[in-house]
Amino acid sequence: MTDELIRTAYSPDFDFRTLPKVSLHDHLDGGLRPATIVELAAEAGHELPTTDPEELGRWFLESADSGSLERYLETFDHTIAVMQTREGLQRVAREFVEDLVADGVVYGEIRWAPEQHLRQGLSLDDAVEAVQAGLDEAVAAAEADGRFIKVGQLVSAMRQSDRGTEIAELALRHRSRGAVGFDIAGPENGFPPSRLEEAFTLLANNMFPATVHAGEADGIESIREALVIGRAQRLGHGVRVAEDIQIEFGGVDDDGEQVDESTGLVTLGPVANWVRDRGVPLEVCPSSNLQTGAVEAWGESIETHPIDLLYQTGFNVTINTDNRLMSGVSLSDEFELLVEAFDYDLDDFLELTLNAAEAAFLPLEDRETLVEYINDAYAELGAGEESDGAGE
Repeated sequence: MTDELIRTAYSPDFDFRTLPKVSLHDHLDGGLRPATIVELAAEAGHELPTTDPEELGRWFLESADSGSLERYLETFDHTIAVMQTREGLQRVAREFVEDLVADGVVYGEIRWAPEQHLRQGLSLDDAVEAVQAGLDEAVAAAEADGRFIKVGQLVSAMRQSDRGTEIAELALRHRSRGAVGFDIAGPENGFPPSRLEEAFTLLANNMFPATVHAGEADGIESIREALVIGRAQRLGHGVRVAEDIQIEFGGVDDDGEQVDESTGLVTLGPVANWVRDRGVPLEVCPSSNLQTGAVEAWGESIETHPIDLLYQTGFNVTINTDNRLMSGVSLSDEFELLVEAFDYDLDDFLELTLNAAEAAFLPLEDRETLVEYINDAYAELGAGEESDGAGE
Protein backbone atom coordinates (compact mmCIF):
# COMPACT_ATOMS: atom_id res chain seq x y z
CA MET A 1 0.00 0.00 0.00
CA THR A 2 1.30 3.45 -0.82
CA ASP A 3 2.09 5.95 1.93
CA GLU A 4 -0.77 8.09 0.67
CA LEU A 5 -3.27 5.26 1.05
CA ILE A 6 -1.93 4.37 4.48
CA ARG A 7 -2.46 7.96 5.56
CA THR A 8 -5.96 7.85 4.09
CA ALA A 9 -6.86 4.65 5.94
CA TYR A 10 -5.57 6.09 9.21
CA SER A 11 -7.15 9.50 8.68
CA PRO A 12 -10.00 10.38 11.04
CA ASP A 13 -11.91 11.36 7.91
CA PHE A 14 -11.72 7.85 6.43
CA ASP A 15 -15.19 6.31 6.31
CA PHE A 16 -14.93 2.59 7.01
CA ARG A 17 -18.54 2.18 5.88
CA THR A 18 -17.29 2.49 2.31
CA LEU A 19 -15.44 -0.85 2.61
CA PRO A 20 -17.48 -3.89 1.52
CA LYS A 21 -17.87 -6.24 4.47
CA VAL A 22 -19.01 -9.76 5.30
CA SER A 23 -20.80 -10.39 8.58
CA LEU A 24 -20.91 -14.01 9.74
CA HIS A 25 -21.66 -13.64 13.47
CA ASP A 26 -24.45 -11.19 14.18
CA HIS A 27 -27.47 -11.99 16.39
CA LEU A 28 -30.91 -10.76 15.34
CA ASP A 29 -32.02 -10.24 18.93
CA GLY A 30 -28.82 -8.32 19.63
CA GLY A 31 -29.17 -5.78 16.84
CA LEU A 32 -32.44 -3.95 17.43
CA ARG A 33 -32.74 -0.19 17.22
CA PRO A 34 -33.52 1.28 20.67
CA ALA A 35 -36.40 3.33 19.23
CA THR A 36 -37.93 0.18 17.80
CA ILE A 37 -37.67 -1.58 21.16
CA VAL A 38 -39.52 1.32 22.80
CA GLU A 39 -42.32 1.24 20.23
CA LEU A 40 -42.75 -2.54 20.23
CA ALA A 41 -42.58 -2.71 24.04
CA ALA A 42 -45.39 -0.20 24.30
CA GLU A 43 -47.52 -2.32 21.97
CA ALA A 44 -46.70 -5.49 23.91
CA GLY A 45 -47.10 -3.97 27.38
CA HIS A 46 -43.52 -4.85 28.26
CA GLU A 47 -41.79 -2.68 30.84
CA LEU A 48 -38.37 -1.30 29.92
CA PRO A 49 -35.67 0.29 32.10
CA THR A 50 -36.41 3.56 30.26
CA THR A 51 -38.55 4.63 27.33
CA ASP A 52 -36.07 7.21 26.08
CA PRO A 53 -34.30 5.62 23.08
CA GLU A 54 -30.94 7.27 23.75
CA GLU A 55 -30.98 6.35 27.42
CA LEU A 56 -32.09 2.83 26.55
CA GLY A 57 -29.19 2.41 24.15
CA ARG A 58 -26.79 3.47 26.90
CA TRP A 59 -28.48 1.08 29.35
CA PHE A 60 -27.91 -1.88 27.04
CA LEU A 61 -24.26 -0.98 26.54
CA GLU A 62 -23.56 -0.43 30.25
CA SER A 63 -25.44 -3.56 31.32
CA ALA A 64 -23.64 -5.71 28.78
CA ASP A 65 -20.22 -4.30 29.64
CA SER A 66 -19.93 -6.32 32.84
CA GLY A 67 -17.25 -8.87 32.06
CA SER A 68 -19.73 -11.72 32.48
CA LEU A 69 -21.36 -13.67 29.67
CA GLU A 70 -24.27 -14.61 31.93
CA ARG A 71 -24.99 -10.94 32.74
CA TYR A 72 -24.50 -10.08 29.08
CA LEU A 73 -27.18 -12.60 28.12
CA GLU A 74 -29.66 -11.09 30.59
CA THR A 75 -30.00 -7.99 28.41
CA PHE A 76 -31.73 -10.14 25.80
CA ASP A 77 -34.81 -10.49 28.01
CA HIS A 78 -35.98 -7.11 26.72
CA THR A 79 -35.22 -7.61 23.04
CA ILE A 80 -36.74 -11.09 22.89
CA ALA A 81 -39.86 -9.81 24.67
CA VAL A 82 -40.66 -7.47 21.77
CA MET A 83 -40.04 -10.13 19.11
CA GLN A 84 -43.01 -12.40 19.76
CA THR A 85 -45.31 -11.48 16.89
CA ARG A 86 -45.10 -11.90 13.14
CA GLU A 87 -45.15 -8.13 12.69
CA GLY A 88 -42.47 -7.55 15.31
CA LEU A 89 -40.15 -10.18 13.88
CA GLN A 90 -40.61 -8.92 10.34
CA ARG A 91 -39.90 -5.32 11.33
CA VAL A 92 -36.82 -6.20 13.38
CA ALA A 93 -35.44 -8.35 10.54
CA ARG A 94 -36.08 -5.63 7.96
CA GLU A 95 -34.38 -2.93 10.03
CA PHE A 96 -31.51 -5.29 10.86
CA VAL A 97 -30.64 -5.60 7.18
CA GLU A 98 -31.18 -1.90 6.55
CA ASP A 99 -28.53 -1.17 9.18
CA LEU A 100 -26.16 -3.71 7.61
CA VAL A 101 -26.57 -2.00 4.24
CA ALA A 102 -25.83 1.40 5.79
CA ASP A 103 -22.63 -0.07 7.24
CA GLY A 104 -21.38 -1.41 3.91
CA VAL A 105 -22.13 -5.10 4.53
CA VAL A 106 -22.60 -6.98 1.25
CA TYR A 107 -23.20 -10.42 2.74
CA GLY A 108 -24.65 -11.15 6.14
CA GLU A 109 -25.71 -14.24 8.04
CA ILE A 110 -28.31 -13.45 10.67
CA ARG A 111 -28.42 -15.90 13.55
CA TRP A 112 -31.29 -16.27 15.96
CA ALA A 113 -33.17 -18.91 17.96
CA PRO A 114 -36.79 -19.33 16.79
CA GLU A 115 -37.65 -21.35 19.91
CA GLN A 116 -37.41 -18.13 21.94
CA HIS A 117 -40.16 -16.39 19.97
CA LEU A 118 -43.23 -18.56 20.51
CA ARG A 119 -44.82 -16.92 23.57
CA GLN A 120 -47.75 -15.39 21.67
CA GLY A 121 -48.72 -18.39 19.58
CA LEU A 122 -46.34 -18.40 16.66
CA SER A 123 -45.10 -21.78 15.50
CA LEU A 124 -41.42 -22.35 14.74
CA ASP A 125 -42.16 -22.21 11.02
CA ASP A 126 -44.26 -19.04 11.44
CA ALA A 127 -41.34 -17.35 13.16
CA VAL A 128 -38.80 -18.34 10.49
CA GLU A 129 -41.14 -17.21 7.73
CA ALA A 130 -41.75 -13.85 9.44
CA VAL A 131 -38.03 -13.17 9.73
CA GLN A 132 -37.47 -14.22 6.13
CA ALA A 133 -40.20 -11.83 4.98
CA GLY A 134 -38.41 -8.97 6.72
CA LEU A 135 -35.04 -9.94 5.27
CA ASP A 136 -36.47 -10.22 1.76
CA GLU A 137 -38.19 -6.85 2.07
CA ALA A 138 -34.96 -5.12 3.08
CA VAL A 139 -32.89 -6.81 0.36
CA ALA A 140 -35.42 -5.80 -2.29
CA ALA A 141 -35.43 -2.20 -1.03
CA ALA A 142 -31.64 -2.09 -1.09
CA GLU A 143 -31.55 -3.37 -4.66
CA ALA A 144 -34.15 -0.79 -5.68
CA ASP A 145 -31.86 1.86 -4.18
CA GLY A 146 -28.86 0.59 -6.12
CA ARG A 147 -27.23 -1.11 -3.13
CA PHE A 148 -26.11 -4.75 -3.04
CA ILE A 149 -26.57 -7.17 -0.16
CA LYS A 150 -27.24 -10.87 0.20
CA VAL A 151 -28.35 -12.43 3.49
CA GLY A 152 -29.24 -15.78 5.01
CA GLN A 153 -30.60 -17.14 8.28
CA LEU A 154 -28.53 -19.16 10.72
CA VAL A 155 -31.14 -21.08 12.69
CA SER A 156 -29.91 -21.52 16.26
CA ALA A 157 -30.85 -24.02 18.94
CA MET A 158 -30.43 -23.03 22.57
CA ARG A 159 -27.86 -25.34 24.06
CA GLN A 160 -29.51 -25.38 27.52
CA SER A 161 -32.84 -26.68 26.15
CA ASP A 162 -33.73 -30.08 24.76
CA ARG A 163 -34.99 -28.99 21.34
CA GLY A 164 -31.81 -29.42 19.32
CA THR A 165 -33.12 -32.08 16.95
CA GLU A 166 -36.40 -30.24 16.48
CA ILE A 167 -34.56 -27.04 15.57
CA ALA A 168 -32.23 -28.92 13.24
CA GLU A 169 -35.30 -30.31 11.47
CA LEU A 170 -36.67 -26.75 11.26
CA ALA A 171 -33.48 -25.52 9.62
CA LEU A 172 -33.62 -28.35 7.12
CA ARG A 173 -37.23 -27.54 6.22
CA HIS A 174 -36.20 -23.99 5.36
CA ARG A 175 -32.88 -24.71 3.68
CA SER A 176 -34.22 -23.63 0.28
CA ARG A 177 -36.19 -20.72 1.77
CA GLY A 178 -33.55 -18.61 3.46
CA ALA A 179 -31.88 -20.87 6.03
CA VAL A 180 -28.20 -21.30 5.18
CA GLY A 181 -26.85 -22.93 8.34
CA PHE A 182 -27.33 -24.11 11.91
CA ASP A 183 -25.88 -22.86 15.18
CA ILE A 184 -26.12 -23.52 18.89
CA ALA A 185 -26.20 -20.52 21.25
CA GLY A 186 -26.73 -19.75 24.91
CA PRO A 187 -24.55 -20.56 27.94
CA GLU A 188 -21.51 -22.47 26.73
CA ASN A 189 -20.03 -23.52 30.05
CA GLY A 190 -21.85 -26.61 31.31
CA PHE A 191 -23.80 -27.16 28.10
CA PRO A 192 -21.39 -28.85 25.69
CA PRO A 193 -22.15 -29.69 22.04
CA SER A 194 -22.49 -33.35 23.03
CA ARG A 195 -25.92 -32.53 24.47
CA LEU A 196 -27.09 -31.92 20.89
CA GLU A 197 -25.22 -34.78 19.25
CA GLU A 198 -28.35 -36.19 17.63
CA ALA A 199 -29.05 -32.83 15.98
CA PHE A 200 -25.53 -32.56 14.62
CA THR A 201 -25.70 -36.08 13.24
CA LEU A 202 -28.98 -35.28 11.50
CA LEU A 203 -27.47 -32.17 9.92
CA ALA A 204 -24.34 -34.01 8.83
CA ASN A 205 -26.41 -36.77 7.23
CA ASN A 206 -28.29 -34.10 5.30
CA MET A 207 -25.14 -32.20 4.32
CA PHE A 208 -26.27 -29.00 6.08
CA PRO A 209 -23.54 -26.73 7.48
CA ALA A 210 -23.13 -25.81 11.12
CA THR A 211 -21.24 -23.20 13.07
CA VAL A 212 -20.93 -23.69 16.81
CA HIS A 213 -20.42 -21.17 19.59
CA ALA A 214 -17.22 -22.43 21.21
CA GLY A 215 -14.12 -20.96 22.79
CA GLU A 216 -15.96 -17.96 24.26
CA ALA A 217 -17.17 -18.84 27.78
CA ASP A 218 -15.39 -22.20 27.80
CA GLY A 219 -12.02 -23.42 26.61
CA ILE A 220 -10.24 -26.01 24.56
CA GLU A 221 -12.50 -28.99 25.31
CA SER A 222 -15.53 -27.01 24.14
CA ILE A 223 -13.73 -26.26 20.87
CA ARG A 224 -12.75 -29.91 20.50
CA GLU A 225 -16.38 -31.04 20.94
CA ALA A 226 -17.59 -28.40 18.48
CA LEU A 227 -15.24 -29.81 15.86
CA VAL A 228 -15.63 -33.51 16.59
CA ILE A 229 -19.26 -33.84 17.68
CA GLY A 230 -20.69 -30.67 16.14
CA ARG A 231 -18.82 -31.14 12.84
CA ALA A 232 -18.46 -27.37 12.94
CA GLN A 233 -17.39 -25.78 9.69
CA ARG A 234 -16.74 -22.54 11.64
CA LEU A 235 -16.23 -21.64 15.30
CA GLY A 236 -18.42 -18.95 16.84
CA HIS A 237 -15.84 -16.70 18.54
CA GLY A 238 -13.23 -19.45 18.99
CA VAL A 239 -10.77 -17.00 20.55
CA ARG A 240 -9.89 -19.26 23.44
CA VAL A 241 -8.12 -21.54 21.00
CA ALA A 242 -5.25 -19.23 21.97
CA GLU A 243 -5.12 -21.16 25.26
CA ASP A 244 -3.57 -23.96 23.19
CA ILE A 245 -0.76 -21.71 21.95
CA GLN A 246 2.52 -21.39 23.82
CA ILE A 247 4.99 -18.55 23.22
CA GLU A 248 8.56 -18.78 24.49
CA PHE A 249 10.91 -15.84 24.21
CA GLY A 250 14.57 -16.50 23.48
CA GLY A 251 15.92 -20.05 23.46
CA VAL A 252 16.95 -22.08 20.44
CA ASP A 253 15.02 -22.56 17.19
CA ASP A 254 14.61 -25.81 15.20
CA ASP A 255 17.97 -25.22 13.47
CA GLY A 256 19.79 -24.93 16.78
CA GLU A 257 20.27 -21.18 16.39
CA GLN A 258 19.95 -18.86 19.38
CA VAL A 259 16.78 -16.78 19.18
CA ASP A 260 16.79 -13.12 20.14
CA GLU A 261 15.16 -12.53 23.54
CA SER A 262 12.60 -10.20 21.94
CA THR A 263 11.48 -12.88 19.48
CA GLY A 264 8.84 -15.38 20.50
CA LEU A 265 8.75 -19.01 19.40
CA VAL A 266 5.15 -20.14 18.89
CA THR A 267 4.13 -23.71 19.61
CA LEU A 268 0.62 -24.98 18.88
CA GLY A 269 -1.15 -27.67 20.86
CA PRO A 270 -3.21 -30.34 19.07
CA VAL A 271 -6.50 -28.42 18.96
CA ALA A 272 -4.93 -25.14 17.88
CA ASN A 273 -2.87 -27.01 15.30
CA TRP A 274 -6.00 -28.67 13.89
CA VAL A 275 -7.91 -25.40 13.71
CA ARG A 276 -5.09 -23.50 12.05
CA ASP A 277 -3.83 -26.15 9.66
CA ARG A 278 -7.31 -26.94 8.37
CA GLY A 279 -8.28 -23.30 8.07
CA VAL A 280 -11.31 -23.55 10.35
CA PRO A 281 -12.74 -20.01 10.31
CA LEU A 282 -12.90 -18.16 13.62
CA GLU A 283 -15.85 -15.77 13.98
CA VAL A 284 -14.04 -13.30 16.22
CA CYS A 285 -16.05 -10.47 17.82
CA PRO A 286 -13.48 -8.12 19.41
CA SER A 287 -15.68 -5.73 21.40
CA SER A 288 -18.04 -8.44 22.58
CA ASN A 289 -15.12 -10.61 23.71
CA LEU A 290 -13.94 -7.79 25.96
CA GLN A 291 -17.43 -7.24 27.36
CA THR A 292 -18.11 -10.86 28.22
CA GLY A 293 -14.68 -11.62 29.65
CA ALA A 294 -13.94 -14.19 26.95
CA VAL A 295 -10.36 -12.87 26.63
CA GLU A 296 -9.73 -11.70 30.19
CA ALA A 297 -6.88 -14.22 30.55
CA TRP A 298 -4.88 -12.05 28.14
CA GLY A 299 -5.92 -8.66 29.50
CA GLU A 300 -8.74 -6.14 29.57
CA SER A 301 -8.00 -3.96 26.55
CA ILE A 302 -8.22 -4.44 22.81
CA GLU A 303 -4.42 -4.23 22.61
CA THR A 304 -4.16 -7.49 24.60
CA HIS A 305 -6.90 -9.32 22.66
CA PRO A 306 -5.43 -12.51 21.13
CA ILE A 307 -6.96 -11.70 17.74
CA ASP A 308 -3.65 -10.31 16.49
CA LEU A 309 -1.74 -13.36 17.73
CA LEU A 310 -4.20 -15.60 15.88
CA TYR A 311 -4.08 -13.49 12.72
CA GLN A 312 -0.30 -13.22 12.67
CA THR A 313 0.19 -16.97 13.24
CA GLY A 314 -1.99 -17.96 10.30
CA PHE A 315 -5.40 -18.71 11.77
CA ASN A 316 -8.43 -18.10 9.55
CA VAL A 317 -9.72 -15.02 11.36
CA THR A 318 -12.92 -13.17 10.45
CA ILE A 319 -14.20 -9.97 12.09
CA ASN A 320 -17.74 -9.71 13.45
CA THR A 321 -19.92 -7.71 15.83
CA ASP A 322 -21.89 -10.38 17.74
CA ASN A 323 -24.55 -8.00 19.11
CA ARG A 324 -24.49 -4.49 17.74
CA LEU A 325 -26.93 -3.11 20.30
CA MET A 326 -25.25 -4.55 23.39
CA SER A 327 -21.74 -3.70 22.22
CA GLY A 328 -22.71 -0.34 20.76
CA VAL A 329 -20.71 -1.09 17.60
CA SER A 330 -20.98 -1.63 13.89
CA LEU A 331 -18.61 -3.71 11.78
CA SER A 332 -17.03 -0.44 10.65
CA ASP A 333 -16.38 0.40 14.30
CA GLU A 334 -14.64 -2.94 14.79
CA PHE A 335 -12.42 -2.27 11.77
CA GLU A 336 -11.48 1.14 13.15
CA LEU A 337 -10.75 -0.41 16.55
CA LEU A 338 -8.27 -2.81 14.96
CA VAL A 339 -6.53 0.04 13.16
CA GLU A 340 -6.08 1.86 16.45
CA ALA A 341 -4.90 -1.25 18.33
CA PHE A 342 -2.76 -3.07 15.76
CA ASP A 343 -2.16 -0.63 12.90
CA TYR A 344 -4.06 -2.83 10.45
CA ASP A 345 -4.29 -1.37 6.95
CA LEU A 346 -6.44 -1.95 3.89
CA ASP A 347 -4.51 -5.06 2.89
CA ASP A 348 -5.22 -6.57 6.30
CA PHE A 349 -8.91 -5.79 6.02
CA LEU A 350 -8.99 -7.21 2.51
CA GLU A 351 -7.54 -10.48 3.80
CA LEU A 352 -9.89 -10.61 6.79
CA THR A 353 -12.89 -9.85 4.59
CA LEU A 354 -11.91 -12.46 2.02
CA ASN A 355 -11.56 -14.96 4.87
CA ALA A 356 -15.17 -14.28 5.76
CA ALA A 357 -16.41 -14.38 2.18
CA GLU A 358 -14.77 -17.74 1.56
CA ALA A 359 -16.22 -19.07 4.85
CA ALA A 360 -19.78 -18.01 4.01
CA PHE A 361 -22.42 -20.72 3.90
CA LEU A 362 -23.02 -20.09 0.22
CA PRO A 363 -22.63 -22.21 -2.93
CA LEU A 364 -19.16 -22.04 -4.48
CA GLU A 365 -20.32 -19.91 -7.41
CA ASP A 366 -21.84 -17.32 -5.06
CA ARG A 367 -18.71 -17.23 -2.92
CA GLU A 368 -16.58 -16.69 -6.01
CA THR A 369 -18.82 -13.80 -7.07
CA LEU A 370 -18.60 -12.31 -3.58
CA VAL A 371 -14.80 -12.62 -3.53
CA GLU A 372 -14.55 -10.95 -6.94
CA TYR A 373 -16.80 -8.10 -5.82
CA ILE A 374 -14.70 -7.50 -2.70
CA ASN A 375 -11.39 -7.72 -4.56
CA ASP A 376 -12.59 -5.21 -7.16
CA ALA A 377 -13.78 -2.76 -4.51
CA TYR A 378 -10.53 -2.91 -2.55
CA ALA A 379 -8.46 -2.70 -5.75
CA GLU A 380 -10.05 0.67 -6.45
CA LEU A 381 -8.56 1.82 -3.14
CA GLY A 382 -5.17 0.37 -4.00
CA ALA A 383 -5.27 -2.59 -1.62
CA GLY A 384 -3.60 -5.79 -2.71
CA GLU A 385 -1.13 -4.09 -5.06
CA GLU A 386 1.81 -5.69 -3.25
CA SER A 387 0.01 -8.83 -2.01
CA ASP A 388 0.38 -12.38 -3.26
CA GLY A 389 -3.09 -12.42 -4.74
CA ALA A 390 -4.96 -13.79 -1.74
CA GLY A 391 -8.46 -14.83 -2.57
CA GLU A 392 -7.87 -15.17 -6.30
